[in-house]
Amino acid sequence: MSEQPVQIYSLSTCSHCKAIKKLLTECTVHYDFVDVDLLEGEERAAILEDVKKFNPRCSFPTIIIGNEVIVGYKENKIKEALGL
Repeated sequence: MSEQPVQIYSLSTCSHCKAIKKLLTECTVHYDFVDVDLLEGEERAAILEDVKKFNPRCSFPTIIIGNEVIVGYKENKIKEALGL
């Protein structure tokens, strides 16, 4: 299994976002995440600009594994990117 950095941009109320976090936790993969809907003001605006660099539609979840961007709950693609 590779040790690539994993970043998730998510919404706290999104079922697909919760499922991604659960999957990664079950696979003992370390990840960082930001629940964008819980941010406010300039912080939220800055994070949304970051998300748009990876996913111009700014939809959630947006997952970055190393250099690969996966949008949405795509378990097989996520596992493949992680070498699971």
